[in-house]
Amino acid sequence: MEDWNLGLETLSELALSRLAELLDNSSCGWRQLSEAVTQQPQFRYSEKELTSCSLQVLSARGSPGRYMLTLLTDRHCSLAFLLQCLKKIEHHEAVNFLMTHVMIPIEITVQPQGLQVPEGSCVMLSCRAVGPVGLNYQWFKREDEVPGGNSSELILNAVGPAQEGHYLCRVNAGAKCVFSKWAHVRLVRFTGAGCGVMFPSSASGLCITQQPWSQTLSEGDTLSLECSAQANPPPQFQWCHNKQPLAKANRCLLKIPCVTTADRGIYSCRVYNLYHELWSDSVHVEIGPGSCTDSSWRPEEKDTPNTPPRQMGDFYATDKVALLMGNMNYLHHRQLRAPMADVYELTNLLRQLDFKVVSLLDLNWHEMHRAVSEFLLLLGRGVYGLLYYAGHGYENYGNSFMVPIDAPASYTSEHCLWVQDVLQRMQKRQTGLNVFLLDMCRKRNLNDGIIQQPGPLRVTPNIVFGYATCVDAEAFEVNKDDLSNGIFISFLKTRLMEQEKVTVMLDRVAEDMGRCHLTRGRQALELRSNLSERRALTDRIQAMDCPVSASTRNLQWSIAHVLPESRVLQFDCGVKVQLGFAAEFSNIMIIYTRILEKPKDITPCSAQLSDFTDGPEIDLKRTNQESLREAGSLLLTLDDRLPQEQPRLYTRLCALQRLKRELSFTVCLHYQYANLDEEVLERKAVTVGKPLVSKLNLHEPRPHHASSSSSSDLQSMSDSSSFTEELRASLPFLETSLTESVESYCFYPQEVSSRINEPEENTSPEFLTSDEPPATKSLTHADAEKPLKFTNFHSF
Repeated sequence: MEDWNLGLETLSELALSRLAELLDNSSCGWRQLSEAVTQQPQFRYSEKELTSCSLQVLSARGSPGRYMLTLLTDRHCSLAFLLQCLKKIEHHEAVNFLMTHVMIPIEITVQPQGLQVPEGSCVMLSCRAVGPVGLNYQWFKREDEVPGGNSSELILNAVGPAQEGHYLCRVNAGAKCVFSKWAHVRLVRFTGAGCGVMFPSSASGLCITQQPWSQTLSEGDTLSLECSAQANPPPQFQWCHNKQPLAKANRCLLKIPCVTTADRGIYSCRVYNLYHELWSDSVHVEIGPGSCTDSSWRPEEKDTPNTPPRQMGDFYATDKVALLMGNMNYLHHRQLRAPMADVYELTNLLRQLDFKVVSLLDLNWHEMHRAVSEFLLLLGRGVYGLLYYAGHGYENYGNSFMVPIDAPASYTSEHCLWVQDVLQRMQKRQTGLNVFLLDMCRKRNLNDGIIQQPGPLRVTPNIVFGYATCVDAEAFEVNKDDLSNGIFISFLKTRLMEQEKVTVMLDRVAEDMGRCHLTRGRQALELRSNLSERRALTDRIQAMDCPVSASTRNLQWSIAHVLPESRVLQFDCGVKVQLGFAAEFSNIMIIYTRILEKPKDITPCSAQLSDFTDGPEIDLKRTNQESLREAGSLLLTLDDRLPQEQPRLYTRLCALQRLKRELSFTVCLHYQYANLDEEVLERKAVTVGKPLVSKLNLHEPRPHHASSSSSSDLQSMSDSSSFTEELRASLPFLETSLTESVESYCFYPQEVSSRINEPEENTSPEFLTSDEPPATKSLTHADAEKPLKFTNFHSF
């Protein structure tokens, strides 16, 4: 086996994390590495893959560098090639780390064998090893180094008494080394001995003990072939595909993950050592199409009587998209606390299931309708669509309504978003699964006497409604200290990742809620579904539509998650200030400033932000704060990453969907020279474009939509969306914009003062600390001696 056979999969998790950290920078990092690896065609990545790499900064503990290493691993990149590319981009720190801290253990695969040879013969001793790039060999006879013994084979010509004895080989790479076993060379004294390589005294014939076997697989499966053998010296292996040797296939087990039709054919293995050679049986491997076919999700399909029922894992989504909306800060109704934490936690869980998530807080009527319209553009045939809403709501005559933050005191359906209308519009997109999770009250609204009549719904077996509470009942949030969670999410998040049919998963959530004496009699989950297939939120994604459509959908989602690139500002006084950006939600961004360099004669120095563009909500009392908590942010764990000698100031921008033009602000540098008493002020204007969801222009007038609109009306509405123009304008921007941002995800929801019409609060014992359901992370570190308050959650 050659050194180049070692792949990135041999690196430890700790080593991968450190390398990813070193690659997460804009000057010499993952993007430069992605260009360097293109010298080999198999490592040329598409714009879609590079965009996905950039977007990792938006996920919990996301890392573009780690994602790039994963892409390289999936395409069987070797450590040697990675090291070569790191040297090419002159990333000296990563090169040094790879060479000194991540050095692969040296493993001897072929040990030298003892020999009995006639005097005057030629002898060859072999020692082969695998490990880091640049292995060196040194042969010793006892404690003396053998002159010229610096290769894997040691050849002794005209062996005499001086060469008789014990030999071993030292294999080293840098400071690390291993020693082979001792090999004893003995002389057999008789005449007529010719010069030839002799068999070891204990040599045995080569015997294949396990033959590979033919297989039939589907695209995406893993091919495993094994050929075992016994021999002395130990056997070596070389796998062949259609009689051509396979690179890096030098072990007894051949494993090819995620096969395609290109991997079908005849496989055989050459087994050999220094003296023998055998070939394994030739086996045929057939690769059929993957289990994701049109029939696996087509609504019109009818199973024949002889068709076996589909099992978990048989279904695929062409994509997964989720819109999460949480309304808290109402203008005319009681303010809520739970939606912020609930939307946040659900966002992180859905991202782990490969959902494209758009998470929005505090939307008015216009913004909610526009957000849904943009959400519909992400849907298509076979796509799994999930809509989650947390906030005030009500239900009249079987129709559910979500209440925007600007709804008047006596609101009706015309002031709200109609859930059944959204469902009808989703069905027209031919989705593979429609899931609605409504975390709101379902009490009657006595102010609303209108009976809405939705248009005819299509008969599609793909609709699931998970209501946080029953008809004519209230939903609750749990308030304790500065923590806040809805009851529904507190139980849902413990089950969401289970690989179960979505209705089965929600049934278990309902059972968990029913076993808890604190929720029994207060709130019970209600499930409505016509799902006739075993579809789960954990189903894998396998695109079935044309690449252009899939790429457009990816970019359409990506456009709402573009962060400005970190930049360094150079002031006239010699001070350098770094600007950084982080996403808290799709419409909430954190900006931080940090002093990178300053002259020695400048003592106090700080960079503060002011003069922001109109639109986003900015609490001036919370701008330029020394901690994220003081700035009102959830991203508190960022504080742990900051060295004490490099303080930063944080500013939190909310409601970015109301930004009508490019975001600009002024960086004000306050500093003072050591020999002067007066403070000096320098200013620099900065423009960072339209970050995150602001690029979708949700503030623009919404095209008229009625419940009875036809498919052509829907298409007309979609075409008139601002996204078409924004997508074209953003294609070059997406290529370079997502290089550096910092984010973290830790919940400490801010305190919200009570408003008028606040429902009665009644004290209950500790929530979720009984033995029935497991305790949740959002509640476990609260003081156990303080009682929880159950508050009417999202009631109108």
